Amino acid sequence: MNAKDTMLRAKEKKTVIPACNIPYIPMVKPIAQAFEDENSVAMIQVARVEWEKFFAGSLEAVAEEYEKYKKPDHTLLHLDHVPVIDEDFQKVDYMALMERAVKAGYQSAMIDASRLDLAGNIAATAQAAEFVHAAGIPLEAELGSVMGHESGEMPPYEEIFKSKQGFTDIDQAKEFVQKSGCDWLSVAAGSIHGAVAEGLKDQKKPEARLDIEHLAALEQATDIPLVLHGGSGMNVDYIRQGVKTGITKVNVGTELRQTYEQAFAKRQDVEEARQAVYEKTREIIVSFFGIKDSRTLLFG
Repeated sequence: MNAKDTMLRAKEKKTVIPACNIPYIPMVKPIAQAFEDENSVAMIQVARVEWEKFFAGSLEAVAEEYEKYKKPDHTLLHLDHVPVIDEDFQKVDYMALMERAVKAGYQSAMIDASRLDLAGNIAATAQAAEFVHAAGIPLEAELGSVMGHESGEMPPYEEIFKSKQGFTDIDQAKEFVQKSGCDWLSVAAGSIHGAVAEGLKDQKKPEARLDIEHLAALEQATDIPLVLHGGSGMNVDYIRQGVKTGITKVNVGTELRQTYEQAFAKRQDVEEARQAVYEKTREIIVSFFGIKDSRTLLFG
């Protein structure tokens, strides 16, 4: 499969590509197997925060594990969240990470310059897009602010939603897509990330929802696949409405991470934890996203 083509097919068919994060390397095997067994298509991905603050090791370590267990008809390898400014507000050598991703065999990558102003975000994204496009892979970018990864306490969810704090601006989105060269865009319209700060990692996420009218306006303004970060724990009705309104990729991190952690904590048994992740992934495919047999829908 080709990542760009797969995303465009999913957009056309109004279905979704789940993107499952790997904060613990043993999670790769059960997630890949679950998508093959349910004849569905997914991305397996790692974000910088997951080797900095969890146990993913490195982007190369995840790529090596993926190579062992990949299902080429069902899975794609994606580099998630390469920040220009990270969650601790430190500058990141993002182009070095893009170079490492291409060398390691990633099939798509994401730059997150959303903590910069619009002009800075466009410039950094355009730089990354030129580089990865030359290597033959597509680029995801972010505009707006999906909250949750920042250090410190987050405002109450209802306050965020009512004020549309961090929501992607529709006019900016149109300009951003025209000038940045990104292939798909992560937008903010109500979702939140699971916390990564120490002391907050085990907390249950608030049940977020989506502003569907805002998403519809973003879809019309951009006309490219849209991405929803912070999909774990969201009400399924909002997810499915979002998919009908341009959302093509949904990141799933917290739910699978906590499943692995809780299962492993019982007896420190990796295989038991893998089995728990496998079962949870199948549940997410069938009951949450409702995409069993999406491979057939997409490719016949």
